[in-house]
Formats: sequence, structure tokens, C-alpha cells
Amino acid sequence: MNAATDVLTADDPLYEQLYDVRREAEDIGNFIDVGAVMPQVHRLRAQAPVHKGRLRELLGLPHHDRHVRARGRQHWTALTYDACEAALRDPQTFSNTVQGNDNPANEKTMGILEMDPPMHRAYRRTIQPRFLMPEAMGWWRTHTIDGIVDRLIARMAKADRAELNLDFCARIPVYTITTAIGLDGDEALRFRHAYLNSTSSSRNVTMEDRIRNGRIVEETLLGLIASRRAVPQDDLISFLLRTRLMLPGEPRRPLTDREIMAHARLVMVAGGGTSWRQMGITLYALLSHPEQFAAVKADRALLADAVEEGLRWNPTAPYFYRMVMHDVEFYGHHIPAGSVLELGLGPANRDPARWDRPDAYDIRRDRLTNMAFGLGTHRCLGMNVARVEIETGINALLDAFPNLRLDPAAAAPFMTGGLEQQGVSGLPVLLR
Repeated sequence: MNAATDVLTADDPLYEQLYDVRREAEDIGNFIDVGAVMPQVHRLRAQAPVHKGRLRELLGLPHHDRHVRARGRQHWTALTYDACEAALRDPQTFSNTVQGNDNPANEKTMGILEMDPPMHRAYRRTIQPRFLMPEAMGWWRTHTIDGIVDRLIARMAKADRAELNLDFCARIPVYTITTAIGLDGDEALRFRHAYLNSTSSSRNVTMEDRIRNGRIVEETLLGLIASRRAVPQDDLISFLLRTRLMLPGEPRRPLTDREIMAHARLVMVAGGGTSWRQMGITLYALLSHPEQFAAVKADRALLADAVEEGLRWNPTAPYFYRMVMHDVEFYGHHIPAGSVLELGLGPANRDPARWDRPDAYDIRRDRLTNMAFGLGTHRCLGMNVARVEIETGINALLDAFPNLRLDPAAAAPFMTGGLEQQGVSGLPVLLR
């Protein structure tokens, strides 16, 4: 048994610290009562597709800035499917540059997340081939996902009960991404801990701690890049060292160390965060809808529909932001350049103009494109890997524990978190 296996299956207290949806929201100061807020959002969507103002203001919630670059700007909020789609498919007007952090070197610290075309397209092409569905079903499964899932199932099989959020959902994505990048041992949890405590969104650490943790993140990744340059291996860093960037009007060139670091940091944080919560949401949906869960157990071909419906029903990242680059008339509003448009992807996914009974979880509904992974230029890079992680994990659970069910002696799970990131309170289950 190697170090990575030990840490993957250990009872490390960092799991509870890093993978508690409510605590995550409280730490960054955007916790809300999800159950109370959702009906208010739906009423706003019924009144108009776009509203002037921050969604938090419209809901009477405390002020919170998700992005530094959004501070002090006038906000508008889009809540219908059509309005959100129109914005997502027009990156020249509604820019993703709101995601970045200002710095003296004007460095794209968030990588492709804060880029617009054509730069976004050029940089995304350097990493996209590793995230296509054939790679997700092939390289990612054989190299990372299958072995991780097998070891976690073996660990859980020693007991009659489990808390799937911590014992299963939290561990698969972070170790999948970590292994794929080339890190091992306890670096997965330590890296995530350092990154979360290096960002401006973490309220409970001092500036000195943020700087120190930022150095840990950079030193870890730059050290890994240096070692792979010397001795390439079958991992994502080695792949990025071989790829070439083609910016318009410039000769093809290798990615710099800092460009590779930006790619790695993004997939580490996104892959270790959103996939964890979305896997929990899918399991919550199935476990709390016994008839549909029974149908999936009887016909595993329905699992892909169950995952897709979970994405529509409760996307873990239900709100995103865009910077308005020039004056625009948008759904009856004149929105001036420099404003921020908030995109309610969660409310759009429950737009009754697109879906019948949109609040119901129904694996047999017609599959229409939903916005859980976004649309257009910035559609989620890792969505194929996320789907494979979730389906592989749930299939393994059903194979190993055919009587899997919610623990009636424990508190019933519910949706919780912040306005911009949501998940399940917990998943206590009986395995036998």
C-alpha cells in the first residue's frame, strides 16, 4: 500500500474541514437558507427575465462580493433560460474578465476562466484534448477513477453505515484530479487546504496566512513542473509540457511554467470542488426518490439520465457573473458598459417556459440541454470527467451495496450552502 492509498482511505480531519457545504459558505460569508431563498427567486423569474440590481439586494440578503472586480459596479440579474443563454453566447458583450484578480503583472491568475476569445480559445485548445469524452472514458478511468473508487468501496465495505459525502463523494474528485496532474500522497488535501486559504474569499485567515498559502500552492506546482520537465510521466503536467500554444498572429510556442501552473491550479480547484458537490446532489436525488432509485438499480442505462436530471434540478454552481463590455439593450434594460450581469443558471434550469414541473426531479423527462455546465465559450472544461466520475462512483456503490438507503436514524439531508455554491448537508446511509 502506497502513501496515496493511505491518505485516500484515512480518517483525515481535513475531509470534514474542507468538505462541509455549510461551513464552506460560512467561511466565505455567503451562507443562505437555500430552502427559503429558492421560492423567492422563482417569483422574481416569473415577474421578469432580467431585473436591475444584485440578486442579493432583490432578495433582501446581506451584501457579499464574489469577485473583486465586481465591487462598486451596478448589477443586473438574469433569471430565465433564454436570457442566460443569450448572455453566455455573447462573450464579446458579456465578458468573463470579471473572474480575475487585479495584480501588478496583469497575470491571468484564473487561467482560461478569466479569458475571452480569441485568447480563451487558444489556451483552452492546449488542454482540451485531455478532457474529451473518449479520454474521460479511457485514460481518466484507467489511470485514476477506477482504482480510486475500488479502494473507497473496499474501505466502506468494512462497516454497515457510511456518510457518503465524506467517505465517498469528497474523495473521488480531489484524488482523481491530483493523480491525473501528478501529485501524490497527502498533497491532494494539503493543496486544496492551501489554495482555499490563499484566496481573497477566505475570511478566517490573515493576509500573512494567505501569502504563505499562496507560496505553498505555487511552490508545489512549479516544483512538479520542473520534475516533469526533467523526467516526463503519463500525467497532465507532462502532457501540457508537450503541447504548443497558438495565439493569433504569433508563432507556436510551448506554454510557460506559469501558464501550466494556471491550468493545473484551475483544474485542481474546480475538479476537487464542484464534482464533489454534484455527486452528492445526484445521490441525494436518488436516495430521496425511492421509486426512481429502484428504476435505476433495475436498469443501469437510466443512470446517465439520473445524473443529467440532477444537474438540471440542483446544479452545484447556480450563479455566475459577467462584465458588460459595452452599452447594450438587454431584455428591456439599457445596461451600460462596466456593469455586471449576474446569471441565474440554477433558476434558468427550472424555467417553466422550458420544462414542465421544473421543481420535480424526474429521470424520465425529455432531456433538454441545461446550464449546469454553462453554455458557449466557457462551457465547463471538465464536464466529461465529472460525468464519468459520478456514473462510475454510483454504479460501484450499487454493485457493492444493493440495499443502499438513507439512514432513518440520522437527520434527513437537505440542500445547503451559499448563493453561488450549493450541495447536500450530508448523506448518512445504511449499506446492508
